[in-house]
Amino acid sequence: MTLHRLYTVQRLPIARDTAWDFFSDPKQLPVITPDWLDFQMTTPPPEVMTTGTILGYTIRPIAGIPVQWVTEITHVDAPHVFVDEQRFGPYRFWHHTHRFRPVTGGVEVEDLVHYALPLGPLGALAHRLTVKRRLSDIFAYRRKALEERFGRYSPSTAQPSSA
Repeated sequence: MTLHRLYTVQRLPIARDTAWDFFSDPKQLPVITPDWLDFQMTTPPPEVMTTGTILGYTIRPIAGIPVQWVTEITHVDAPHVFVDEQRFGPYRFWHHTHRFRPVTGGVEVEDLVHYALPLGPLGALAHRLTVKRRLSDIFAYRRKALEERFGRYSPSTAQPSSA
């Protein structure tokens, strides 16, 4: 099994608590997910995300074919970090750490995803041909959607962070 890594960092001109409230609310997932994935929640989103929260949804990552995906929130340390792990879905392994750090004039949002694909050599080929690019496209869309929603980071014009 080949373990892949995706790492992104984005600074936003909002307080850490504002970022936490947004990212820890599963109802916001459609806002930062590209339309071409046809993201649909299949479980009612919780009022508050806690360790043990189970989230179900469908996506259509390739050729419009629906894929069921179930993740569990396995770690929550509000407003600093939370982790989601796939329990059922398109990956053999998926572990996504979301970290929030106050910075001058805003918050730094860090995503670290470790993932592996099923099907051995076929999965490796799919990663090279499609999966790696699609994941990059999803996070690029997310970056743009967050800037449109919260503005572009600039320490001189951003809101103060909460520690």
